[in-house]
Order: sequence, then C-alpha cells, then structure tokens
Amino acid sequence: MIFKRTLTIAAVAFALTANAQVEKWQTGIVKQEFLYEKAPFPSCHSATIAETPTGLVASFFGGTKERNPDVEIYISRFVDGKWLAPVSVANGIMADGKRLPTWNPVLYQVPGGDLLLFYKIGPKPSEWWGMMRTSKDGGKTWSEATKLPAGNIGPVKNKPVLLSNGNLFASSSREGDGWKVHFEVTKDNGKTWRTVGPLQENGLKAIQPSILQYGKGKLQILARTANRAVAESWSADNGETWTPLTKTTLPNNNSGTDAVTLKDGRQVLVYNHVLPPGDLAKGARTPLNVSVSKDGKTWYAALILEDSPISQYSYPAVIQTADGMLHFIYTWRREKIKHVVVDPSKLKLKKIENGIWPKLNGYAAPVITETKNEEP
Repeated sequence: MIFKRTLTIAAVAFALTANAQVEKWQTGIVKQEFLYEKAPFPSCHSATIAETPTGLVASFFGGTKERNPDVEIYISRFVDGKWLAPVSVANGIMADGKRLPTWNPVLYQVPGGDLLLFYKIGPKPSEWWGMMRTSKDGGKTWSEATKLPAGNIGPVKNKPVLLSNGNLFASSSREGDGWKVHFEVTKDNGKTWRTVGPLQENGLKAIQPSILQYGKGKLQILARTANRAVAESWSADNGETWTPLTKTTLPNNNSGTDAVTLKDGRQVLVYNHVLPPGDLAKGARTPLNVSVSKDGKTWYAALILEDSPISQYSYPAVIQTADGMLHFIYTWRREKIKHVVVDPSKLKLKKIENGIWPKLNGYAAPVITETKNEEP
C-alpha cells in the first residue's frame, strides 16, 4: 500500500512539473476545455469549428476507430457557456443497407447565410466522395444530405476561405494516384463548383492545404507532406494559378495542419513542430505547436498547446472569432476533442531559426513514452 501510494504521489508530481514547464509556452491562453467527458464512441478525430450567429459549433468524426464502418459525423454546439453533448448528424449507411465510414467534417459559416457542413463517405481516402448538409439555425437542425458533383470532394480537411472577389475557395487534395493538391471553387455556396489544379508537385507528396491571404489577390497555402517539411505554394491572382510546391523551413511529421489569417494581417499556423527521426516520413504527433508570421516566410514560435509524452495531439483547426480571439480545436489522444481559446495580443514570440523550435529557460521537451495511433 505504501509503495502504491508512493508511485501515485510520484506520478502526480511528474504531471504537475510537466504542466508547469509547458505553461512557460502558454502565454495568451484564455481557456482550455474538452468538448465532452463521456461519449457513446471510444475514438474521435478530425475536428472543425465555426462561429455562427448563435454561437460556436464544432464537428468531428467518432466511432470504434478510424475507418470502421460505424464512424459517424458528430456536432456539438456551445450554448450558455458550455458544450452540449455530441449529436450524430451523418453516417455512411447506403440505400442497400451497406455501411461505410465517414471522414473529415469541415464547417463553414456563410456570411449572413447558412452553416455548411462538408464531409466524406467511403471505405478509404482514395475512394471517398464528398457530401454536404446545411443548417439555417446554427447547427440545431440540418437539411437532407446531398452528394457533391462527380469529381468533387469539397474541402478535404481545412475550412474554405472567402476571397475578395466572392469566390469561396475550398482547399482540397487526393490520395489515390499519388498525393495531389487542388482547389474546389464555388460562387453560390456549394450549388455549383469548378476545379483549380492540381498543383505542380515538384517532387513533393502534399495534401490537406490551408489558405492564407495577403491582400491584392496574393495567397499562400501551407500543406502536410510526406517529405518531412510543411509545403507551400503562392498565388498572385486570387488562386487561379499557383507556383510549384516547395518546402518551407518548418518541419512536418506527415500529420494535418491548419492556418488562418488574422484581422491584423498576421498569419497563424497550428501543427506538430516535429522532424521525424532519421529519414522517416512520419513522426510523433506531439508536441502540438502554434507559430506566427507576418510574411509567411519568417516564423516565430508562439505556443505549445500540448507536449505530453503520450502521443497524439493532432489534426488541429483554428479560426478567429468576431471578438478577436483565436479558437483551436484538435484530437486529444484519439479519446476526446479539446478546445483552446487564445488572446493573440498576449502572445510572446521567439524567432524560429533553421526550423528548430527555440529554447526557453526552464522548459525541456518530454520524451515520448506512448503512442495512440489509428492511421495506417
């Protein structure tokens, strides 16, 4: 009994010490919370978040585990200061009774219009297709599901971006015949679509881009790769043409990222700042980091959202709400979805040199002890 109590005390002491260390990298965090404590599914992933006229809405997929036919799309709404229990809004049950998994929901609030929910159905990413539902009341009720036109899958992971010319640009990608980045563009909120791309790969395997805006038609994408670095491409004509993909100076562990352009013009990227060991393409999905840039080239370390030795913390999404706050949402060990609110005016920045996360007195990165992965 004494031995067990000693172990418990030691474990608590380690957790408190680790938390105290990561807090040195968490200046600006206003609130951290889980969307739920208990759910009717053991596993969850790929969260998305949107601000509606009636409040925040989040979505993610949940089920036995990724790729299982019982995986469904869930919605949770933030009402009266708390997140309501997740509600299933889409599944992969076909007309013939066959059931397929659902994947990667993406929310987008049309200014002055409907809340759009995009998601995928299919046995695996190389064979999935795009679906869409809409809500007129902030996610309380939803339209019937409609299948996107043949050849369209919608935004593959990250939120669409409304450009100054009225085009809604959905950043997308395919994983069948190689990894290819493209865009699906609509001027009528999803009724009709056209495709831009795919982008010139330039030897890189990239998927799941996010779009950043610099004004006067200048855009940048940042994307996940299997090449140990975040990839980028630039457009000078509101996304109609793009430069070939190239590596940035930031590492990537072959896991999803997201980014957003702030009202003050700065760019925010949330990602695992992890360079895989040796020449491997995949690395641990911890820590989960936030970096900031003015020009999309020089990046500054801003936050470490998670740094536990237990991986994974992954597939983040980020938005800036009307009050100026940043809202991050991400997978927490495949067990829960976590929501973090950040005041961007309070961030303390340290320049990232040569792709290496800067050192901070009193902080030491943990050594990974456990991995919770479901992806192949």
